[in-house]
Formats: sequence, structure tokens, C-alpha cells
Amino acid sequence: MIEPYVRDLREVDETQVAVVGGKAAHLGGLSRIEGVRVPAGFCVTTDAFRRITADVPSIGDRLDELSRVDPDDRETIRTLSAQIRRTVEGIALPGDLAAAVTRALARLGGQAAYAVRSSATAEDLPTASSAGQQDTYLNVVGAPAVLRHISRCWASLFTERAVTYRLRGGIDHRAVHMAVVVQRMVFPHASGVLFTADPVTGNRKVATVDSGFGLGEALVSGLVNPDAFKVRHGEVVARSIAAKRRAVHALPAGGTREVAIDAQEQEQPALTDAQVVRLVQLGRRIEAHFGRPQDIEWCLADDGFQILQSRPITTLFPVPEAGDQENHVYVSVGHQQMMTDPMKPLGYSLWQLTAMAPMHEAGGRLFVDVTRRLASPAGRAGLLDLMGRGDPLVRDALEIVLDRGDFVLPLPDAGPGGPPPAGAAPAPIATDPAIVTGLIARSRASVAALERDIRTKTGPALFDFLLEAFEEHKRILGDPLNLQAIMAAMEATWWLGDTLQEWLGEKNAADTLALSAPDNITSEMGLALLDVADVIRPHPEVVAFLQGVGHAADGAFLDELAKLPGGTEARDAVEAYLDRYGMRCAGEIDITRPRWRERPATLVPAILDNVRNFEPGAARRRFEQGLQKAQEKERDVLSRLRALPDGDRKADEAKRMIDRVRTFIGYREYPKYGIVSRSFVYKRALLEEAERLVQAGVLAEQEDAFHLTFQELHEVVRSHRLDGRLIRQRKDAFRSYQALTPPRVLTSDGEAVTGAYRRDDVPAGALIGLAVSAGTVEGRARVILDMGEADLEAGDILVTTFTDPSWSPLFVAVAGLVTEVGGLMTHGAVIAREYGLPAVVSVEGATRLIRDGQRIRVHGTGGYVEILP
Repeated sequence: MIEPYVRDLREVDETQVAVVGGKAAHLGGLSRIEGVRVPAGFCVTTDAFRRITADVPSIGDRLDELSRVDPDDRETIRTLSAQIRRTVEGIALPGDLAAAVTRALARLGGQAAYAVRSSATAEDLPTASSAGQQDTYLNVVGAPAVLRHISRCWASLFTERAVTYRLRGGIDHRAVHMAVVVQRMVFPHASGVLFTADPVTGNRKVATVDSGFGLGEALVSGLVNPDAFKVRHGEVVARSIAAKRRAVHALPAGGTREVAIDAQEQEQPALTDAQVVRLVQLGRRIEAHFGRPQDIEWCLADDGFQILQSRPITTLFPVPEAGDQENHVYVSVGHQQMMTDPMKPLGYSLWQLTAMAPMHEAGGRLFVDVTRRLASPAGRAGLLDLMGRGDPLVRDALEIVLDRGDFVLPLPDAGPGGPPPAGAAPAPIATDPAIVTGLIARSRASVAALERDIRTKTGPALFDFLLEAFEEHKRILGDPLNLQAIMAAMEATWWLGDTLQEWLGEKNAADTLALSAPDNITSEMGLALLDVADVIRPHPEVVAFLQGVGHAADGAFLDELAKLPGGTEARDAVEAYLDRYGMRCAGEIDITRPRWRERPATLVPAILDNVRNFEPGAARRRFEQGLQKAQEKERDVLSRLRALPDGDRKADEAKRMIDRVRTFIGYREYPKYGIVSRSFVYKRALLEEAERLVQAGVLAEQEDAFHLTFQELHEVVRSHRLDGRLIRQRKDAFRSYQALTPPRVLTSDGEAVTGAYRRDDVPAGALIGLAVSAGTVEGRARVILDMGEADLEAGDILVTTFTDPSWSPLFVAVAGLVTEVGGLMTHGAVIAREYGLPAVVSVEGATRLIRDGQRIRVHGTGGYVEILP
């Protein structure tokens, strides 16, 4: 007899999540794996849940209210979710449904004990495990009790934590339904959790096992500390045996209770090493079946393991595909580019096509494989030096991998006459400002030619044209003169930093010497927005209008602006700014991010801050003051050097390097400006092509093109065919990537290697980072994650995750800078020095450890941040 609302677990598999939920689907899949035992049971399907909730309109009304609630509004979530739970628990099960459950129980043994467990359709999925969001009830005895607990499982779909989880994950409450698993209860000697990859480091070759006596509830609830084992290549490589004073056991009449463990047994391992290895072998079999690392709940009864649940470990950072079985070490591109958010496929594929080195995608981020450079002694030294100057945490992580001795096998260096190591420094060039002028002119001419030539290209011909444009893009970046100019600035900065500290005992002297250097397009961008504020400030109606503009508004507000007194001048000033800088935005290396030209309201908060915090002419004064400080610093340094033994030679050398820094340091920012200028041209052409696909019915909406790689979009344009499921899958994957933190260094084993500063010269409790711009400042911390939501006062200190060039307009309004990502020569550091802001970057967890509004002291010379009482 086929029951309409009940399915035996042996009848279901992973393809039936919509019918039986994630947990039951996985249990059904597990029951099909040879050698894996799953407690017998059945599932009450989602059709039953839909049936009982459809008859109560008030549930739908409450769900509509919940969908509009802010995830941080805990009180409203608590109230609404409690109302829904009470309603669901109060619904009487229809007679035919109760009868179907009773018949299924009879087939399992009637009055036996059961585990009644939730199985939501958004549970145990590859991109969202929803672990612990719904309820499980153990040792439920008898049919009436099972029926009551089925209702409780349904209601647990609306616990406060489950509702909040869905709101934060962008999961529609109405799209999630609840099935319920009912299984024969197992009364184990031991139980616990197996992770087939190390959940802390991400290492896919290390499995971890936590175990304790009795039911697993003791571990899950934190009642006891578990025994902990690590297994690698079939061998226990680490173990920690805990004192397990309590356990949870089942009661004969139903329910569970805590019991004390005999003193002589408390420090005995719950599993032997041989049992741990056998359990991990089972786990590897399960992992192979599901195709990804698993979080597995298990129990041991009568010397046999039974599997209670298996779900994907959704917190692991993905591993780049290498196509071989060799060891690889990857370094994050995002940490170098000051953009660690995930990129959509069109964004990262275009960056790959235009980059100067091969890049590998994982988790929506890009990585460079540095294995061969680490294997070569000469290449290793150069790489470690470069990384150490940029981000010491990367260097330390690489050294951790090298110190293991067996992961990166050494290669011989090239012999005499052989090729230079990859990434070798280009030959030096003369300190000539005309070089910079020429490079900028060439870049502008190339962008202008691109804009002119792309206008007539559509369809497949556009993509052929773009592939040629990408080669021109790389030719410009790879121009030896371009690389020489960039390296000249960096090497002169390093020379001044190292040498002036040696000769004068002064740290970071080069920071002041670089103030108001010429040709810095990024610092000019920040100052130019001060000029825009000067135009707006005299017109109160314009200011009032802008205060009502939301940062997500489109460009139509500029037309409305022109209708106000002074509005035409204000609009023209903003438009002129956008003409020069409108291709920029936060996370600008991803072309799918909205540009300022596309969303100009993003700039409004910064403009209003400038109107409020500055007097007219601030841009000119600020530049002149910086220039004066740099000139004074140069005279001071040279005077002190001449007073030293061999002082004239030292002063002459320093003068040459100061001139070199001031000639080339501004240009350090220009190649990125050229890249984003070209990328915006690419984007506009591709969006026009995407709109044609929308009109043809191939794409549902224009921005769906962002979820295709460049190559995939090319094929869709050629064929006018696309499986819509691919777009949905990519959107789900992107949403899951947003919850992941990319590591600076990642191995092919999946291990996220974490470096450390290893310093003992900072005050207790201080947050350690990298000193990138000298000085000390104390002020109010403003923790800002979205530039469009900035609200700054004079003297504030900006604390954020990363600052690419688009953040520069905020730099003019703050007194100091703290970021979680960055290096000595990344854009935020260069502009902080340009503006004379004390800055510490690469401060792990800064936006979490520093609260918005706290007073902090930034030690830009010492490289640490103090949180003040």
C-alpha cells in the first residue's frame, strides 16, 4: 500500500529534497552506501506540512510580516515566530495523516522508542546546512507521543534562530517546507561527530572525530568536553582524551536524562584508535558518495557504527582546481587588490583573461599558484621578500608551509645563462617626470581608441573584438616602461624606509616625504570631491535635497537636482566628476559591481560630509599643506644626514631617492585607473549585449549575464540558448560564497594557512597590524562596511575591511585608518601616506573587535591599535 504522506527512508534519496527535506534525503542516500548502517525509519513528507498550514490563513499573513523584518530586529522576530509556532502546534493532525503515521510505526515495531527529527527543504544543502536550526526529539515512546512531536518539529521551522538564519541567508520563508523523520531509537555506548575535513584549517586530508559516552546530546549541548582525534592517511596523528563526567541516557518511559559517569571510566577514551580509524574509513566512503566533505553524526552500539546524519560542511573554503595530484600553494589576489569579497563569474573570468599571471578561481575569489617560485631557492627568496614587505601575514603563512619540509619539494635554480626567475625586478630607469607624462598619455589614448572602436561591435563579433582588446590591455600592463616606473616608486620607498631608519633611527620617514606627490590620480579623486562640495555648499535647497537621496538611488536624482536654485551648477559639478571618475566603485576589480556612473547616489554621503566638515578651498589648501610638509621634511632629513660621518654622500643618495619617490609614487596609482577605465568600456558593451538577450527571451534579466563567465556568455550570444538552472545555481553559489572568509594562503589540501606577526613590542591587548603611514592619532572609531552609508565627523577614524581606490573620497574627512586587509604598497596605504593619515592595515578582525563609536588610538608608526576605555 502506498501512503500519500509517508515514505520509508529506503525509498528516498538526495534527489527528493523537495518531498522529504534535506536530512531525510541524505539519510536515504546513506542507506544505499555499502557498509553504512542507518537506523530504520520513515519520513512524513512536506505535502503533509503544506496541507496542515494551507488551512490556516493567519500563518501566511505572519510569514508576509516576517519577510519584511530586519534580521537584527530580534524582538519582532521573537514575537512573530512565537505566534506562528503556537498556531502550528495547535493544529490537529487530520485523521488520515495520523493513521498513515500509526501504520508506519507499526511496521517499525509499534510501541518502540523513536527519534523524531526535523527535515527542512533548506536543511543539509551544499550551500546552507542550517545545522541546529530546527528541533530533534529523542526517545519518544508510543504513537500518540510521536504524533505530538511531529507537530513540534513542524513548528520548529519557525524558531527565532531558524527565522533569523533564513533572513540573513536571503532564503524565502514560504519556499521552505518541513518534513519529519521518524527512526527507531538507538541506545549507544558512544556517539559523536566526524568531520571528513578539518573544520578549523579546512585540510581535506585530515579528518576529526569528537566522541563521548551515551547519546550525542551531551556533546551537542556542551554538557561535556569530547575526546578529540585527528586522522590523516589512515593513522591517528593527534588525540586528546577529556574527563567525561556526565552523559545523556534514555529513560525507559521516554525522554532522556543526565547521568554521572563512574570515576574510573571518566578519563577512558570513548573509542579506541582502531575504532576511530574504522569510523573515518566509513566517513571517506560517505564523502565519496556525496562528492564533498561531510559533517557526520554517528553512534556506536554493539560494536557497530550507525550513521544518524550526514550533511555538507558549508564553512570550508573551496580549493582551486589544479587538474593534477601535485601539491600546490596559492596566494590570494584579493588581499593584494584590496577586495576580498566574492566576484561573480563574469567579473573573475574577465580578470583572468586580462591578468599578467595565470589565476585560479575558488569561492568566487582568485588565487595565484606560487608553488614553483617557492620550490626554487632564488624565486623563493624574492617572493618572500616581496610578500613580507607587502603583507607580513602572507610571508609568515608561506614560511609555515615551507618549514614542513615535505609539501613544497625543492627545484634546482637555473644555471648560468639561464632565464631569470619569474617576477625578477625590471632594469632601473632615469628619474624623469617625462616618463610618467608619456605613460599617462599612452594609457588615455588607448582607452579613447577602445571607446571609439567598440561602438560598432555587436554579437559574436563583439567578443572577438574584446579578446583582441584584452591582449592590448595586457600589452599596456606588461610594457617594460610601465613596470619600471612602478618598481622605481616601490624600491625608492623601501630604500628610504630602511636606510633612514638605519642612518637616522627614524621609522617611516618616507611617508611624509611622499605627501602631495604629483600625478596621483587616486588622491586627486578625493580632493576633487571637496571641490564638488564647494559648488554645493552655498545652496541650502540643494543640500536639503541631497540629504533625502538614498544611496541606492539611480542617476535620475541629478535631473531633479537641476530644478532647484543652484541645482544646475551642482549637477554639472557632479557630472564633471563622474566623467573623470565615474568608472570607479567599491570592489572595482569585479566589473559586475555598480559603478559610480551607474549609481551616482553612492557619492552623496561623502559629498555631504565634505559640505559639513570643510571650508571652501579645502582641496587646494590640503594639497599645498602636504607639499609644504614634504619640502620641510626633505630639508630636515638632508640637514641631519649631512651632520653624520660621510654625510654629504648620504645626503646625496637620500636626495636622489626622494626625487625618485616624488617622481614615480603618484604614477603607482595610474595603472589601476587605466584598468578600471577599460573595464567599464567592456562592461557597457557586454550589458548592451545582455539586454539584447533579454529582448530575445534568452535571459530573464540583464544582470543574469553577470553569473556567466565571459566564455559562457560568448556561447550564449552565439547560440541564443541557455539553461536557466545554471543561473539559479550560480546565484545560490554566490550567496554561499559571501559567507566565506578567503584565506591569504591556501594549499591544494584545502588548508587555509594563517600567518602571525610574532611581535612582542606592543602593549598588552593592542590589535597588531602593519604600519603603513606614520603618526599617532586618537579619535572615534567609525566602523563602515559600505561607503554609501558613511556618516563622518572631523577627527573620526575609519575602520573597515578593505579600501580600494574608491574609498579615497572618504580619506579626506578622517583622521586615521584601520583596515583588516592591506599591505605597504596597496592603494589604501599609498593614499593614507599621500594625505598624511596615520594608518595600520592587515589588522585581523578589526571590524569585529572594534565597536562603532569606541575611542581608539592608531599607532601608524608602531603598527598597532589600542582600544581606549
